[in-house]
Amino acid sequence: MSSEMLPASIESPNVEEKLGTSDGEEERQEPRVDAGAEPISKRQLKKLMKQKQWEEQREQRKEKRKEKRKRKKLERRQLESNSDGNDRKRVRRDVARSSLRLVIDCSFDDLMVLKDIKKLHKQIQRCYAENRRASHPVQFYLTSHGGQLKKNMDENDQGWVNWKDIHIKSEHYSELIKKEDLVYLTSDSPNVLKDLDESKAYVIGGLVDHNHHKGLTFKQATSYGIEHAQLPLADFVKMNSRKVLAVNHVFEIILEFLETRDWQEAFFTILPQRKGAVPAHKACESSPQDHQSLPEGWDSASEGESCRDNPDSPQKDEQGQQSSPVLQ
Repeated sequence: MSSEMLPASIESPNVEEKLGTSDGEEERQEPRVDAGAEPISKRQLKKLMKQKQWEEQREQRKEKRKEKRKRKKLERRQLESNSDGNDRKRVRRDVARSSLRLVIDCSFDDLMVLKDIKKLHKQIQRCYAENRRASHPVQFYLTSHGGQLKKNMDENDQGWVNWKDIHIKSEHYSELIKKEDLVYLTSDSPNVLKDLDESKAYVIGGLVDHNHHKGLTFKQATSYGIEHAQLPLADFVKMNSRKVLAVNHVFEIILEFLETRDWQEAFFTILPQRKGAVPAHKACESSPQDHQSLPEGWDSASEGESCRDNPDSPQKDEQGQQSSPVLQ
């Protein structure tokens, strides 16, 4: 009798195992969604995967930052060992301070959400750091300082109160600097800046708005009756993206120009590669076939330039992916 029941006792787990396997396969093939919940779109899924990858690579980024700090520390030690022991004084003697005033206008505080305020704060930090290490540092002004920006700086960067070589003022720039000395830098201005006048005070709009407030800085400049101009970007550079630059990019381009007196070198030294920048003369040397292969929606003459085609624009490969343009 026991021998007759033996097969049954052996087969039973196999049946349960098969059932378990099929249930698992169904769960993998058709993930359950909670009642009332919307299905996840491909875009959302892709975003979640990117976020997961970002979290997984956190330690790698931390290690890279450590390596970078170690490398810089080693470079400083090597520099000190090659100097006479007064390296800092020697570097400071090489600095030729510019009389040019560079103002970041922070009067747009109420137009930004906290996320954009934090971005502006980081851009200001970058401007301060670059000006401190520049060979021709400018007279740096931060005006209309208050509101969300000041609160964020107080909470996340308390050391700002000890910043040197910077004028941080709660007043508007128009109350601090003569009207005839002011030049507002805005991409909407019809005036193109050819050179920098070091007796002037150039104003950069401290606004991170993702193109929500087009022409705002230009309107402000005209309403105050002050001079305005745009950087000669279109004369030297052809870009994939819009020509509105971040606050720190404008600041760093001016610092670079003061050192090199070459706009093209300043632009290509500072502009991030994602902008897809190529020299303007290169963009004009393409054939009609190149224009046909431009991505949909790309208007290479949108900035008023005479050329129609851009040979260095990102082209579609066989898989439909865009290839990154190469900076010349």
